[in-house]
Amino acid sequence: QGVGKSSLVHLLCQNQVLGNPSWTVGCSVDVRVHDYKEGTPEEKTYYIELWDVGGSVGSASSVKSTRAVFYNSVNGIILVHDLTNKKSSQNLYRWSLEALNRDLVPTGVLVTNGDYDREQFADNQIPLLVIGTKLDQIHETKRHEVLTRTAFLAEDFNAEEINLDCTNPRYLAAGSSNAVKLSRFFDKVIEKRYFLRDGNQIPGFPDRKRFGGGTLKSLHYD
Repeated sequence: QGVGKSSLVHLLCQNQVLGNPSWTVGCSVDVRVHDYKEGTPEEKTYYIELWDVGGSVGSASSVKSTRAVFYNSVNGIILVHDLTNKKSSQNLYRWSLEALNRDLVPTGVLVTNGDYDREQFADNQIPLLVIGTKLDQIHETKRHEVLTRTAFLAEDFNAEEINLDCTNPRYLAAGSSNAVKLSRFFDKVIEKRYFLRDGNQIPGFPDRKRFGGGTLKSLHYD
């Protein structure tokens, strides 16, 4: 809760700062236009739905059951955490367990004595991206320490990492390293949904297509 997921989605989809963010109840959806393999002969335009899932934890199992509805047909996950809150990044392990094992009842925790059990998701085929928010709120003297810690976090998930301030679009400016990472992630999401492992397109899908409701969801969590 409160890590800036809604602000991030608005920035990704509208390329604008969200002026008055509010708590997300349940889930909200926005659409991003993405050029797959931009600048190559294979370039095509896709519409990607980003599902902003509320990060409320709650005390009843019904809260998890309600969120599970949004995990069906997931083709990519963006894990969002607050760089100013160490607990927020640690919680990503639990959120990933909930999302990736959406059809199973969790039998344990991901973190034991501070170590992440990578084997639990060794076979995960869903593209992951880790995004840290509120970079502007970390004092210069603390940034190296914080970013070193979060780099290990991204490594645990075998994912690329982006750290930014959702109130400043320049962090995702065209041509920047963050924009390149974001583009690579969305390319992987598209390939998972629409292409076979040998790189051929799944029969029956036109060159230009829209990801309609329930077909492509790039989710992000507390």
